[in-house]
Formats: sequence, C-alpha cells, structure tokens
Amino acid sequence: MGGGPVGLFLTALLQTVPGQAVRLYERRDEYTRTRMVSLAGYLVADSIESYKADTIDGQDVEAIFEPADLETGLVNRRAIAPDLRALLEEWTQGFVPLNIVERALSELIERRGTGRVERVTEEVTTERAMSMLEPGDILVDCTGARSLMRDFLVPEDGLHERGRNTKRFRLEYALVVTFLYGQQYACNEFCKYYKNIENDDYKFIPAVHRTYYDGAMSHVTGIINISRAEFEAMPPEFDGTWLRDHFPSVALSMDRFIDKIRAETHGELVGDLDIMRIPLDVYRARNATSRRWHESGRDHPLAKAAVFLLGDSAIGSPYFQSISLGLECASFLAGHIADSDTTVEEIFEHYEAFMYQQWLRVYMRSQMIKHNKDLLESVDDTMALLAKLHVF
Repeated sequence: MGGGPVGLFLTALLQTVPGQAVRLYERRDEYTRTRMVSLAGYLVADSIESYKADTIDGQDVEAIFEPADLETGLVNRRAIAPDLRALLEEWTQGFVPLNIVERALSELIERRGTGRVERVTEEVTTERAMSMLEPGDILVDCTGARSLMRDFLVPEDGLHERGRNTKRFRLEYALVVTFLYGQQYACNEFCKYYKNIENDDYKFIPAVHRTYYDGAMSHVTGIINISRAEFEAMPPEFDGTWLRDHFPSVALSMDRFIDKIRAETHGELVGDLDIMRIPLDVYRARNATSRRWHESGRDHPLAKAAVFLLGDSAIGSPYFQSISLGLECASFLAGHIADSDTTVEEIFEHYEAFMYQQWLRVYMRSQMIKHNKDLLESVDDTMALLAKLHVF
C-alpha cells in the first residue's frame, strides 16, 4: 500500500524474486511532487567502511550494529538488480526531483515486463486492507506519516485510538526555504555562521548536503526556526512575498543571507522562493510488524497475514533523512522475504530488531543535528551558548 518512492522501490526489489507476485495500491495516477531530494551514499556502499563514512553518525553505526548486521546489509545491496542499482547510483550523486524518482521507478517496473506486478489505482482504507487479507499474505504499509496500519497493530482494548502504537518527539517548528540561484554557491559551516552574524532573532541555516550545482544553477535548501504561534499562523506553503508581507522579521534573516551570497558570487535568484512550514518530528512505531496479533492467537485477519510498516509509516525523521532511511529498510525487508528458508516469525523478529536499530540511529543523528544547529544559533551569545553545553 502506497506507491511513493519507498513503495515503488520495494516493488522493484520484489519483482525480481522468483515466485513473488506484487499488487501495488496507489491512489495517484500521476506524480507531481517536484521538491528536490538527495539520497544518502550509504544506499550504494560496497564496504562496511564506506557505509559508516558519514561524519555525523558513522560512530553511532559502529556502536549500534553488529558486524554481522552490516554484512547482511552488504549482501542485500549486492543483490539489487543492475538496472535498479544504476538508478540509485545516479540519485546519490546529486539532487533529483521527487517525481522523477517516482516516475523512473514506475517505468522500470513496467519496462521489465515480468507480469508479476499488478498496479491498482485506488485509495485503500484500513478496513478495506484488512478485508482483502488472506492467510499467508504479506501486506507492506508504505502510506507515510499518516499510516493506515500503524495504530492497528496492537491487539488491545482501545485499539483504534490514534497514536497508540506511535512514539513521537517534536524537535522544533521550522520553515523550509528552497530557491534557485544563478551561480555556483557552496555552503559550509563557516558560511552558515558569517552570513548570519547580523541575524539576532532568526537565522537561515542552509543544509550543506542539500546545496547542489547542476552546471547552470545552484539548488539551495535551508531552514529557519520559528515559534509554534508563528507556525500556526502560516499556511502550509507560500512564497517569499507572502513571508515578507506577513512576517517581515523572519524574512529579513533569509534576505540578509541571500544578499551576502549575491555580494560574493554576483548571481541572482531565479524565480521566487518556495517555502513551507513543517513541524520537525522524529517518531517510530513501537511495533513495526503484526507479530503481536500472531502471538495473540485471535481470529483476526492481522493474526493470519503478515503486516510490515515501511518508510514514514514506521519511522519519521526530520532534516531530510526519510527517503534514504525508507529505501534502506526496504532493501532489508525484501532480502528477508526473498529467503524462502526464513519463516514469517523469524522475519518478524529480525525486522523488529533492525527497525529498532535504525530508530536508535536516526534518533541520535537527529538530536545531534538539532544540538549542533542550536549551538550555531547561539555562538555569539556566550550565556545562551553555555546553557546548551552539557560538558560533564
């Protein structure tokens, strides 16, 4: 369920597994989301050392995962079909619009012509999904942050309470600002500091690994921390003109930053700013599978079929980590489904353990990014900076 990038990627992985038939449910008949995404290099890592090369969480990976776990990941990546791996390698080199990822995966699945994938354009409810389940079926929920199945995986009274199976932490509220710039612009931590010196109340913080030059233009994405009251007073999406008219002090931090880029590189913005306001949450499903139903012995569809949460249905991560994390978990799940010698109960156990490890990784990474950003925003205020430093 769900034909976004993660659902399509899992479909493409399972399509090459002998004996597997996939029915993909997606309510959209075309892909229109144009925001830029950059996939993590670990998705195509060919060694354990390259897998943990990230400067933010490389050490965390070594602490959380056993060597055997990392070896399993290598085996899964090596098993990815060459046509699918070629797409991954291309997308980890720079930036690509989200709808290009979705269309390329859809076209790959269709072009293979295996006859093993049936695509159904239909919006499926939770009740409809459960009514379709037959004993032995595997249902993978890739429906995103508002997962259809997540809060139905706990066989207890009050099952239908929203959030029963979800653990959530809110880090902050933020504006995500994206713009095109007609010259090459490379951002680093020094740039983030010096171009924000005059910004006392708000700071525009570009994401280093989301600044990309395609040979003609730089694609820049950054965030501005805002209050909850400001968040609630803003529409979900708007442009720079709206922000300047309604929240001029917030817009000023962004405009100052961009003006300093212009002064250094003598370029201009191309088009308007694309801005959306989002709550930056990190969350996980306490149960990422239907194992609790299987253990209950009840007469219920979820006790007879296997359900797995994947992508944002299972773990939500801010700071642009979600898609890479979802594809990583899809590779793990597909590898276990493809192993005919592994029982459903064993897949439950392995997948739950793996998802908890990924949760630890993404939680620690998110908190580190947030902490470092808070320090950067306080670097000229000694007392505020000291208040954020927990040295011993």
